[in-house]
Amino acid sequence: MKKPTSSHGSDSAVDPVEIRGIFGANLRLLSGQYPSIAGLCRELGINRTQYNRYLSGESFPRPDVLHRICEFFNTDARILLEPVEALTPISADLLNHPEISEYLGRNSTEVTQDMLPDGFYRFSRRSFVDETMAALGLVYVFRNDGYTFVRGYEAKEAMAQQGLPVDAATREFRGIFLRQEEGVAALIARKGAITCSFNFLCKVPTFENNFWEGYVTRTVRESLTSQRATRMVYEHLGTNMRSIMTTARGTGLVPQEQLPQFHRRLLRLDQAFR
Repeated sequence: MKKPTSSHGSDSAVDPVEIRGIFGANLRLLSGQYPSIAGLCRELGINRTQYNRYLSGESFPRPDVLHRICEFFNTDARILLEPVEALTPISADLLNHPEISEYLGRNSTEVTQDMLPDGFYRFSRRSFVDETMAALGLVYVFRNDGYTFVRGYEAKEAMAQQGLPVDAATREFRGIFLRQEEGVAALIARKGAITCSFNFLCKVPTFENNFWEGYVTRTVRESLTSQRATRMVYEHLGTNMRSIMTTARGTGLVPQEQLPQFHRRLLRLDQAFR
């Protein structure tokens, strides 16, 4: 029977001592990204003493613990045999793909709370399907894994006018925010949709600093009967349940004169969008 070959191409089986040494070196390199080993152990759910044994090459983990470590560091079991610098993550996130990481990587996704705080927002814009009406909606901005996401629902009337289902699952949209020089941008789409919208927002100097203005564009071809781009306003409601519930009950397509006064002022509905 042919003996298994090592990662170095020899005909002898890999020495367990060598495995522990390679794994320990890889783990030290990966752990170096974190300021505290104690905090890292808490996140991994691994005893600090045992983790130190992994780092020193005195021991290597059980399969279930190895799986947990690989999942956390976004790598695979090859860290037992190959230098971690040579490994390509199984599922590197798109924005940090080597082809675009220097253009749309971590710096672009670092949207601070000052730029756009978490919480509910009331938004308004001119309707894309009926220029005499306005769209008034509610979205939720939240953070997860270092990214800033947005979630909301399309207006039922707008979906119906386009011949689309109006159930909640079909109307739901989600997106991700990216930092820009003068504000934030977002790419948003409905589940499974092959069209999306691009949004740009910048903070409006107000007493409470809770308004953002900008625009939204749709990825559709030009039409003589509808717009592809229009101004948009975001108003931060935070966790004010009264304002949130009032907004939720009034979302949809509404007459433009029913929009909040400051929204109408920022939208400049009497002026063409440029």
